[in-house]
Amino acid sequence: MRVYVPLTLPGLAEAHRTGELGDGPLLAYAVTPALREWYLSDDIEELEYAALSRAALASLRLLAADPDAPRRRVVVAVDVPDRAAAVDPDRGLDPAALGEVRVAGPVPLSEAAAVHLDAADAEADVAAAARALPAADAGDDDARFTVDGAEDHELLWYATQEIPDLVAPAD
Repeated sequence: MRVYVPLTLPGLAEAHRTGELGDGPLLAYAVTPALREWYLSDDIEELEYAALSRAALASLRLLAADPDAPRRRVVVAVDVPDRAAAVDPDRGLDPAALGEVRVAGPVPLSEAAAVHLDAADAEADVAAAARALPAADAGDDDARFTVDGAEDHELLWYATQEIPDLVAPAD
C-alpha cells in the first residue's frame, strides 16, 4: 500500500539522519474506503493525488506547530505492507480524517518511493496559510481562502537519492 507521510524539512532531515520516518504508529494518508467514497472516483491516480493532498494539509499543520521550520510542506511517499496501515475506527468517518491511517512499527526511509516538497517560491503562501490555519479551522472564510492559496502550489517530486540535497543547509 502506498502511504503519504506528512513531515517538515527538519523532520525529513531527522529521518535522513536516523534512516527511519518514525517508530510508529506513524500518521500517514492513503486511499481508504472513506476517501474513495468522498472523492467519488475510481481512478487510482486521482485517489492517490487526493491522499497526497490530505498529507500536504497535515504537513501544513506541522508547520503551524513549528514556527522555526522552513515554510515548505513535505510529504514522503512510502510503500508499506497492507497490514501495516490501519484506519482508526473512531476517526474513519470524521471528515477531518479522510484518508488518515496509522502505520505500525518503524518505517525505514529506505522504503520511500519519493519525496514531495514545495518549491521555494511557495514559501510566502505556505507561511501565510500556516498562520491562517487556526482561524480557518474556526470557520473564517478569509482564512480558508489563505489556506487554499498554499494548496494552489503543486508539490514537486524528488527521487529519494535527492534527500541529502533537500535537507542540506542553504549556503
